[in-house]
Amino acid sequence: MVDPTPLTGEPLAIDLVNTRPDTADGPVDLLADVTQLRSWLSLQAERFPEPTSDGAALTEADLAAVHAVREHIAAAVHAARHGERPPPKALDGLNAALHAAPAIQELVWDGGSVTLTSQRPGAPGTRLAALLAEDAVGLLTDPAVRKVRICEGEGCVMLFLQAHPRRRWCSTSRCGNRARVARYYRRHKAN
Repeated sequence: MVDPTPLTGEPLAIDLVNTRPDTADGPVDLLADVTQLRSWLSLQAERFPEPTSDGAALTEADLAAVHAVREHIAAAVHAARHGERPPPKALDGLNAALHAAPAIQELVWDGGSVTLTSQRPGAPGTRLAALLAEDAVGLLTDPAVRKVRICEGEGCVMLFLQAHPRRRWCSTSRCGNRARVARYYRRHKAN
């Protein structure tokens, strides 16, 4: 059984791709409906530079936009982490999301200094898809994209950005702990 709580803490684009874990029964979509999307957004709320939506305004079309961006990110990251050219369809899809809700930057006075803010036009799902695509751009254009790894946990397909050369698991508390327990069991069963 898969833990229904999505992993967080990787770059946002990877966290999005990681909402499709594999289980013994096959792939599971942790963003299968609008309610699950709202829950994921609440887990990620501090990572968005602007409000993504009021939650209640999200629709099935918004969910479809997020799913499409997730597919494009997954395909692009898979290729880029191997130093290969991402599929044109993935790049076109990410560009389309960016163009649908371009960031409009403006200077504002915050009461103590001038700051730069970004706003996006459009429906909540269009803005959300653009924000997710923008995060993917940051990941895909960073040389660190080659450090994106697939978890070595048995049956795990989660991605992570390997910040330390010895990191092998998506989560030390999930896959890492299972691997340690299995190693312990194998050592002590042999005795």
